[in-house]
Amino acid sequence: MTQLLKVQNFNVSADGVAAGADQTLERPFGFAEPERLFSWAGATASWPMRTDSGGSRGLDDYLTRDFAHNIGAEIMGRNKFGPQRGPWTDLEWQGWWGDEPPFHTPVFVLTHHKRPSITLSDTTFHFVDDDPAAVLQQAREAAQGKDVRLGGGVTTIREFLDAGLVDTLHVAVSPLKLGAGLRLWESPDELLDRFHLDVVPSPSGVTHHLFWRK
Repeated sequence: MTQLLKVQNFNVSADGVAAGADQTLERPFGFAEPERLFSWAGATASWPMRTDSGGSRGLDDYLTRDFAHNIGAEIMGRNKFGPQRGPWTDLEWQGWWGDEPPFHTPVFVLTHHKRPSITLSDTTFHFVDDDPAAVLQQAREAAQGKDVRLGGGVTTIREFLDAGLVDTLHVAVSPLKLGAGLRLWESPDELLDRFHLDVVPSPSGVTHHLFWRK
């Protein structure tokens, strides 16, 4: 069975911005109110942090529920793991997620500055300095036959897209414009030389862009 490299539930604004340029400890996404991009997922019945029995159903809920399906490993950029730049000055930093990260799989963090692997609950973070194809090979081996999720951020997804390694891509486009920041694209049409695309509007206001490799 083919192991896919999948981007899932990645959120951008109507002008293609997924994060601000000035990430800090207080602002993991680099701008205020990042929930304006992903509130559609938080409103679903399957949102994992939901504490009541409510929430929406339909396509938004299906995509939220499908997030962990058949995923055996994740790849992420260093800036998704934390706000530090350059050599690691604080090895006490173990990610944004506390003692129980939401991944439940091995995670491969791209960095030019290696550090020892760390395990929190059922998630082990490996810090790797290699090209996208080599990192994907490591992640596939760790996934034990399951698919690999490419978790972001923007720079990491662009790297793997440019290397021709992404098999499927789901991008949720919110109706707001942010004007400046790290862009996934100027237009989704940039990917149509390599991917088929279905565009599906949701009652929540987001438009789901579903790409699969030609």
